[in-house]
Amino acid sequence: MPSNSGHPGRILIVFGVLVAALFGLMAINQTWTPKLGLDLRGGTTITLTASNITGDGAVSEESLKLAQTIIQNRVDSLGVGETEVTTANGNQITVAVPNVQQDELVRLVGQTAVLRFRAVFAAEAVQAPEPEPTPTPSGSPAPSGSPSPSASGSPSPTPTATGNGRPAPQLPTAPPPPKTPRPTEAGKGTPEDKALTWQPSQVDQAEFATFQCGDEFPDVADQPLMSCNREKTEKYLLGPTLITGDKLTTASAGIPQNDIKWVVNLQFNQQGGEQFAAATKHLYGQSDPMNRFAIVLDSQVVSAPGLNNGPILDGRAQIEGSFNQATASELANILKYGALPLAFEVSSVDNVSATLGGEQLQAGLIAGIIGLILVMAFAILYYRGLAIVVLASLIVAAAVTYAFMVLLGASAGFALNLPGIAGAIVAIGVTADSFVIYFERIRDEVRDGRSLRTSIETGWLRARQTVLIADAVSMLSAVILFILAIGAVKGFAFTLGLTTLIDVAVVFLFTKPLMSLLARTKFFGGGHKLSGLDPNHLGVAALPGLRGRRRRPATATATADAALKEA
Repeated sequence: MPSNSGHPGRILIVFGVLVAALFGLMAINQTWTPKLGLDLRGGTTITLTASNITGDGAVSEESLKLAQTIIQNRVDSLGVGETEVTTANGNQITVAVPNVQQDELVRLVGQTAVLRFRAVFAAEAVQAPEPEPTPTPSGSPAPSGSPSPSASGSPSPTPTATGNGRPAPQLPTAPPPPKTPRPTEAGKGTPEDKALTWQPSQVDQAEFATFQCGDEFPDVADQPLMSCNREKTEKYLLGPTLITGDKLTTASAGIPQNDIKWVVNLQFNQQGGEQFAAATKHLYGQSDPMNRFAIVLDSQVVSAPGLNNGPILDGRAQIEGSFNQATASELANILKYGALPLAFEVSSVDNVSATLGGEQLQAGLIAGIIGLILVMAFAILYYRGLAIVVLASLIVAAAVTYAFMVLLGASAGFALNLPGIAGAIVAIGVTADSFVIYFERIRDEVRDGRSLRTSIETGWLRARQTVLIADAVSMLSAVILFILAIGAVKGFAFTLGLTTLIDVAVVFLFTKPLMSLLARTKFFGGGHKLSGLDPNHLGVAALPGLRGRRRRPATATATADAALKEA
């Protein structure tokens, strides 16, 4: 970096503009306080108990770790910081998240998002129930209307004979036989490659006639399913799974070209695309409702479109409906991170109180204030007037750190926790260490016979390398700790790294130019005894730059006296 000796005033102005820009962004976002972590603000903790849906009944460690990663990604999609997703007891996942309401987190995390595509064998309109005052948690808010998938880049297929106009399926008039227990595990029914040829039995049809929306029905991959749409205005008899959600490679929300409505785009992998093409070829051309397939998300039918526009052969589909950006993005996130090998039951939901954290925060702030007072007391006693530089630099560093925490909280979800505050307190010592290195180097240069102003520049050239090395060590420690640590300790590592970078910027762009300007003043540049740059304090008989100027009047007087004596 340059020595910053040429135009220190310009450098301070540029730095001031940058700091003002940070606070200007805060004003634009109308955000003036940082987000607080789980231990300071409180939040929600959810415990999920896993069960296997692949047929063997056991929950493997690999499956649980995969589910943990997917849930972590799903929670991170909210843009929150300091989330903790941990496993316990071999079949449980605990999710702790700050800054998120309980209902929102239950809706997102409590949803296992098991996505399946099934053929429709019967569909019947039902009367919509009265809205409930308190909705039960679900994977994502259901968009109003009936969303329908379509091939990418083509108009969406529209179901035929929808709503109350759909004829009811032909059902037996004889009394229905008694219900038989349905299998709750896969492996005893119809595999995927035989699902297209499956036909409902009389027992299935009879049970469908008495099925009501809200009735429990086991959602097993190789078994038929009876379900309703999210609005509970239509019920369906569905065949075994044609395509599973793990064949879905990605899901995204967007607005197609030449359109103004939000959609959710789906993309299958090669195997899923081939299965999807085979399924839509088989269903195309059959009579309603046998020409329809259902997109089933956690036992609920998201959409059940017909294939009147032809089969879908490219492995791409769109879910269309009355989406807005929020509902489309949330559904896309659930589908994208929802191909779990496990099903989860919400075992407990707890709100975390911030009372204890508030007390610890108060104690931490008191400790930080005491540390700052001690640093300033040392600076005043040892460096005297230069304590102004220390105080100004610490205030600027604190302001920049605060601005970054607020902006990162608003843009990236950074949440300030107690370990993070500890990292900020440690930064006081890191910043003070930079001052000590620089000031002591100035003293060394003056003792070597250089003028004060020259010592400030040459001392900086020698001190900055030491400052950079010290900050690099601190930064490396923060990076390693951030990578290896888990949970709240990451907050300490992140804050330590952030404040270390800010320390470099403040020392180079504020402390050094400020010293160059102060050296040009009479109080500091003239070596006033309270400036901290006086000869006695620097350990020299006189400041080299001033000694020559003081001797010239004395020499002239002696010459005049000698001339008078000779006369």
